[in-house]
Amino acid sequence: MSEGFSGVFRGIRPVDWVLAGALTALGVWLMLENIQFTDEHARSAIAEGTMVHALTSHSWLMLPAFMLATVPVLWWRRNVVVVVAISLAAMVLHDLLFGWVTRCGAGLPLVFVLAYLGAVGLERKRATIVLGLTGLLTVAVAVVDATTGFDVLVLAVPIVAIVFGIGRAVRHRTAMSAELKARTSDLRQLRDDRIALEVAGDRARLSRELDGLLLERLAQLTAAAETGQGLDPGSARALFESIESDSRATLDGMREIVGLLRGGDVALTPAPTVAHLDALLARHTQADSRLVVTGDPRSLPATVELSAYRIVEHLVNVLADEPDSRIEVGMRFDDDALEIHVKGPVLKSSDIKAAVARARERASFLGGSLEAKVARGRADVVAMLPVLG
Repeated sequence: MSEGFSGVFRGIRPVDWVLAGALTALGVWLMLENIQFTDEHARSAIAEGTMVHALTSHSWLMLPAFMLATVPVLWWRRNVVVVVAISLAAMVLHDLLFGWVTRCGAGLPLVFVLAYLGAVGLERKRATIVLGLTGLLTVAVAVVDATTGFDVLVLAVPIVAIVFGIGRAVRHRTAMSAELKARTSDLRQLRDDRIALEVAGDRARLSRELDGLLLERLAQLTAAAETGQGLDPGSARALFESIESDSRATLDGMREIVGLLRGGDVALTPAPTVAHLDALLARHTQADSRLVVTGDPRSLPATVELSAYRIVEHLVNVLADEPDSRIEVGMRFDDDALEIHVKGPVLKSSDIKAAVARARERASFLGGSLEAKVARGRADVVAMLPVLG
């Protein structure tokens, strides 16, 4: 019972309590004013032009009835469309039950808040639905308002549109900021990967130079030793001194190349490859994660190996790590391409579109392609990376 009760308020943030509390308090104060406002005061206000109609109700029930329109704001993060619909229904009910009373003082702030929340929290289609519902809510607030009457719509409707536009601008700016941060992170990662590949290439070149130097020096020493047979002691001594000198020069060259290979005091972590995918999937400790390799597994160019790993990493990081989840990663080695297949349930709080975009950039970097399908909370992505040579 307690778990179910606490679940009702799960996900509500402190700012939501403040917002809903402020709107509810404003509504309670306004309804108390209606209850205590006498008919004599109403006639005097109408005569002065500060009211358009006498109050038709002083019932205490209008207070909890108005709260039905403001309290649901607590749950706007779950479904703001439903919250606006509930507020609209409560306001219409308030109109029907109590008629001419003052509502605009609390009802219009409610309209403005809901219009902004819908614009910020929803994509364009659903946000447009919220805009339409808040328009109807504005009408419900003003249609039998004893203080302003229907004339307040001339001012209220444009304000609703402006507030909605501000909310859309904030949402667009927030999305752009998040995308810029993600792209900056990707660019840094690409830069680090490129540097790592360049260092790896330099090390491979130096290793080949070291191997060639050793073979060349050993061949020279062998040839020199073979010519030493039958020489007189003086010539043999000179030959051995030459061999010693060449050997020292070979050792000095080896020390120099080995020093370059070590890179001084810098310790570089090897760039991840397809062989490291098992360790990547092992991080998902709860989900049923599987790696299937088909075709002709072999070592691929370093850029292909690294890009394949990063593509899988981007996608797997947004998949759900839950006991009933199954994550499948397939790697098929063809003669001229590497096919990557990733399937699994998408984590609700993740940005699958951003992950797919980063993975697609990786594939495009090598002249490859990536196709993604996301439906009913599941992602199915296939990437093709060309393998040259």
